[in-house]
Amino acid sequence: MVNKQSKKQNSKKKSRDEIVLSVNDLQTHFYTKWGLVKAVDGVSFDLKKGETLAVVGESGSGKSVTSLSIMQLIPSPPGFIVGGEINLEGENLLNKSDKEMQSVRGSRIAMILQDPMTALNPVFKISDQVGETLSIHKKLKGSKLYNSIIDMLEKVNIPAAEDRMNDYPHQLSGGMRQRVVGAIGVSCSPTILIADEPTTSLDATIQAQYLRLLKDLQNEFGMAILFITHDFGIVAKMCDRVAVMYAGRIVEIGEVREIFNNPKHPYTQGLIKSVPSMDEDIDRLYSIPGQPPALWDVPDGCRFSPRKETPCCNICINEKYEMVEIKPGHLVDGCKCCLGTCKSNKK
Repeated sequence: MVNKQSKKQNSKKKSRDEIVLSVNDLQTHFYTKWGLVKAVDGVSFDLKKGETLAVVGESGSGKSVTSLSIMQLIPSPPGFIVGGEINLEGENLLNKSDKEMQSVRGSRIAMILQDPMTALNPVFKISDQVGETLSIHKKLKGSKLYNSIIDMLEKVNIPAAEDRMNDYPHQLSGGMRQRVVGAIGVSCSPTILIADEPTTSLDATIQAQYLRLLKDLQNEFGMAILFITHDFGIVAKMCDRVAVMYAGRIVEIGEVREIFNNPKHPYTQGLIKSVPSMDEDIDRLYSIPGQPPALWDVPDGCRFSPRKETPCCNICINEKYEMVEIKPGHLVDGCKCCLGTCKSNKK
C-alpha cells in the first residue's frame, strides 16, 4: 500500500516537472523603413505541464511577438522568425508547414487575445465561433456539436448558455465576450494556453472572477498557461514563475516568490518598485526614468544602462553578456554593473 502511494506521488511529481514547451534562442525580426527591428532577440524559456509562467514587461518589450511567434502568426512580410527553436513536446514547430500548424493551433496550443471585440467576428453568432474549433479539431457535428457548445459556454459561467449562443458579439458585455474567447481557447483541451493580457479590458470585480475561472479551467484540463501581462498583482495571484522582458530579451526569470523577494536586475527592481504599496504614504508614484531603446538601434552591450540611476561603467556598457544562474531556477541577463558584481563600481 505504501509503495503504491509513493509511486502515485512520484508519478504526479514527474508529470509536474514534464516540459511541454521549450523555446531556445528565439529571434523574430521585422524589416521596416527604419531598419531591422529585433522584436525578439534570443528568448529562451521552458514551460512545464500544469504550470503558469508569466511574461511581464513594458509595452514594446516583445511579449506579444513572442507568443505570436510560438503560434507562427507573425505577419510575413515584414516579420520573420530568423533563428531558434520552438519545441512542443519534442517537436520543433518551426519545421512544420502552414498546413501542419493549422492542426496544432486550437488543439495543442490555443490563445486568448487581449481584445475580445476584435478577436470575435462581429457577423457570426457565438455558436458559430465556439463551434468552429470543435468541428475542425474534434470533428463534431449535429447534436454533439450543439451540446458541446452549450457545455463550453457553461464551463466559462455564461448564464442561459442555450440562449446566448445565438447572440452576436456586440450583444454581450465585455466580460462575457472575454469568457467566450476563453471558451474557444479551452474547447479542445489544449496542452498550452497562451493568455495575452486577457484582463486588460475588464474592471476589477470581473477581472478577479475571470482569473479564478482560468485557474479552474487549468485544473480541469491540466493545461500549462503562458500568461502575458503588465500587472504584477495578477502575477502574484496567478503564476508559478515569471519571466521579465526588456528590449526583446528576457532579463530575469525565476519563481514568483523569489523574483518578488530577491529581484536582481535593476529593471525588475524598477517594475516591482512601480507597484504602489498600501503601507506607504507618498506624494508621487515611482516610475522608471527614460524610455526603452529603439529596437532598430539596440546597443550591443547593456540595454538598460541609460535608464539606471547610476549608469554602467564604460567597460560593462559596451561588453556583451549572457544569462547567468544566480540560484537554481533564478536566471538573470545583465552586465556586471547591473548585477552589482563589477569591481570598477565598488568602493
